[in-house]
Amino acid sequence: MQDINRILDALDPSAPLAQRHIWLIGVLDWVRGDGRSVPAAVSRVQFLVEALEARPELLPRLRAWWRTMVLTVDFSVLLGDHGFAPRTAFFSELSERLRRKLLPGTPETVDASALFSLAFPHRLDGAWLAALDEPLLRRLAVQLSDPDDPRKPPWQNIVLDAITYCAGQIQANGFAPELRLRMGEKARADRAFHQLVGDVDQLARAVRQTASQEAVDAAAQQLRERLESCRQAVGDVYAHLDENGISVGVVFRLRQLRERILRVRDLLDMLLGGRPLASGARLIARMAQAEQDKRSVRALVRANSSLLAAKVAERSAETGEHYITRDAASYLRMLRKAAGGGVLTSVTVLLKFSIVALGLPAFWGGFWSGLAYAASFVLIQLLHCTLATKQPAMTAPAMAARLKDLSGDAVVCFVDEITHLTRSQVAAVLGNVLLVVPAVLGLSLLMQRALGHPMIDAAGAHYVLHALDLRGPTALYAAFTGVLLFAASIVAGWVENWFVLHRLDSALRYNPRITRVLGVQRAARWAGFMRENVSGFASNISLGLMLGLVPAFAAFFGLALDVRHVTLSAGQLAAAVAALGWEVLRQPAFWWCAAAIPAIGALNLAVSFYLAFRVAARAHNVSGVDRARIYAAIRSRLRRRPLQFFLPLRSATAAAHDDATRRPGNDAGIAELVER
Repeated sequence: MQDINRILDALDPSAPLAQRHIWLIGVLDWVRGDGRSVPAAVSRVQFLVEALEARPELLPRLRAWWRTMVLTVDFSVLLGDHGFAPRTAFFSELSERLRRKLLPGTPETVDASALFSLAFPHRLDGAWLAALDEPLLRRLAVQLSDPDDPRKPPWQNIVLDAITYCAGQIQANGFAPELRLRMGEKARADRAFHQLVGDVDQLARAVRQTASQEAVDAAAQQLRERLESCRQAVGDVYAHLDENGISVGVVFRLRQLRERILRVRDLLDMLLGGRPLASGARLIARMAQAEQDKRSVRALVRANSSLLAAKVAERSAETGEHYITRDAASYLRMLRKAAGGGVLTSVTVLLKFSIVALGLPAFWGGFWSGLAYAASFVLIQLLHCTLATKQPAMTAPAMAARLKDLSGDAVVCFVDEITHLTRSQVAAVLGNVLLVVPAVLGLSLLMQRALGHPMIDAAGAHYVLHALDLRGPTALYAAFTGVLLFAASIVAGWVENWFVLHRLDSALRYNPRITRVLGVQRAARWAGFMRENVSGFASNISLGLMLGLVPAFAAFFGLALDVRHVTLSAGQLAAAVAALGWEVLRQPAFWWCAAAIPAIGALNLAVSFYLAFRVAARAHNVSGVDRARIYAAIRSRLRRRPLQFFLPLRSATAAAHDDATRRPGNDAGIAELVER
């Protein structure tokens, strides 16, 4: 009681602007208390109202202070604009948030939004404001403004002005070319954004001219229908982005636009609803919560990159479907492609050792090694072969898409996909490793006969045995390589999204300058070729450069990081055997290196798959799935049919069961692939 009485006694409606606002901030600090309990804050508000009711001599000063506050500060801008970015660009808003975090604010302001930020800085504010009930709010309103006073604040006009400001922003964003050109034909024909401000003016005239309740209700209903038409037009833009690529800037505009539509609906409830005080308190509570989000750079990045993450995952999922084998024929095709990839990787191993033999500085050695890796990986792609460790980062998003619905037999279908995926990885690794070893041995033998020396000398061979030893940091390096594989898949999805967003395939196909040089048919072939392969090119080039350059950059910063790729490591070990002769098989160091190869492969696959799966699961909003059910189903399948995880051997009963559980309602995409 002493605290609140001291605060109330300090009230001075004639004080300077800053002091009046500091008094308000002090009252709200007292209401908030320690910021831990919502019921305690609500109780303090009730205690404040009781204290005001017990001291009627304070009411003239309090009402004079409140009337001055309303006339000095523009609350219509607060209600209509607070919580939204003052600019319509993502990076401009990012810089604004950084400024707000680094620079302090001042209470000497007539900007209602700036004062609101100082008055409600705590995350608890939104919760206790939302918990205030209608009777308590009515008692507080009576203390602040006498209902019979002709000088009472014109709240109706303030709310109407807020609706007008917000509707004007909606209309301006709806006319923005990057949104309007992406709307459907029906949305453009309806001209919802053209007529929005007119509907707001009609409602304002009906309210201010004290028209009949039927006229006010009709104007409000017309405005609500217009807002719904605007919302549907925004939905058309989202559909366009799903088909033609995501832009963070466009998504930012769309989120702002949809939030403004919701704000106008809230203001309509506050203006015309049966409980205006409760509606206003809920709106201010949401604004207080939005204030917390507005302070957070992380919230801005997370909110505006979620659709981009989903699209990157979806692009990777489209590519990943081609890597999953579901029957014996596709398993054998995967083995053949992986075998071709293993043979081609033997040339990559030769190029790597040749670059090392030049003795270049760390950066240039890593740069040329990265180019050699990238060229080899692109060649593997163009020859329709397979590099094993690239698969998990691409297939994981395809797996995550199965987790959208875990009802019915969806878990069984998901475990089926796990078996198909594991089998595909086994085939790819076996095909790569079992062919790269004899290919490197044969290449080294050919060099011995033609040039008089093997691929590497004895010192280089001993270094390979030391570097690949399982007792060293090989496992750590293999896991780090899995991170790079995941990063390459993200780059691939982003580049493909960028390619589709800017319609570069259409530009290649129809641009007059390109067609004059290539011809119409050749330009069409190039457009189709780039559309199908741009993701693979981005993944292969970025992976190759990272494998070469990341260790060099890590060494510059004093980090002892290296890469261990299963196929390249197997080829390097084969080159060491060719250099030292068969006697090396008697050395324990060789067998430690041989044991490291499956460990490297497992870590390459597991880490890249795990990271890609987590990103895709979050992008598809499946982070809350019941993982225990999935783990139990996988363990059960391992006990009952373990060979399904390694070989394409399935009984007729199992095949019939798998086909039966793939119902169209659960997973039409898998059913179509199995049927095909």
